[in-house]
Amino acid sequence: MKVIYKLGNSFFSNKTEAFDLASQSSFGELKSGKVIYSIYEVLYLLETGKAELLNSKNKKISFRELMSKNSKNHIYYLVFKDLRDKGMIVKEGLKFGTDFRIYNKGEKPGKAHAKYLLYVVSSKTKLNLHDFAAKTRISHATNKKLLLAIVDSEEDINYYEVDWKAIN
Repeated sequence: MKVIYKLGNSFFSNKTEAFDLASQSSFGELKSGKVIYSIYEVLYLLETGKAELLNSKNKKISFRELMSKNSKNHIYYLVFKDLRDKGMIVKEGLKFGTDFRIYNKGEKPGKAHAKYLLYVVSSKTKLNLHDFAAKTRISHATNKKLLLAIVDSEEDINYYEVDWKAIN
């Protein structure tokens, strides 16, 4: 079982198993001799039983406990989990102004470019046209496709691919 440590709002591991998992399945990011994880990666590894999380006092933190402290991230985690379960590699998309970057099955960050930038929306939320236009523009400028993940009240997810068309 892989061990992940929580320190403040950061998640990391320096265990051999963590480096193996990062290499094989692209969980985490290698930095300064450690594997650094996003909250979504940690939740997924906890829920699937592939890791356990310990705080700075070596007390175990459960999936349910971590999720309850991060409940605002619930719909993002649902989308992350759905895509990982489908074999996609899902990484945070903050530097692209989106929620996630998505790599096709078999492609690894650092060796290939993300195919999609993903924007997660609740079906109860109105889309802000300016935000949507900005995300579309960024995806076009970075040679990626924009993918909308709309999560409904029953936690079903619908994906919509947005493409940029120039009219001459």
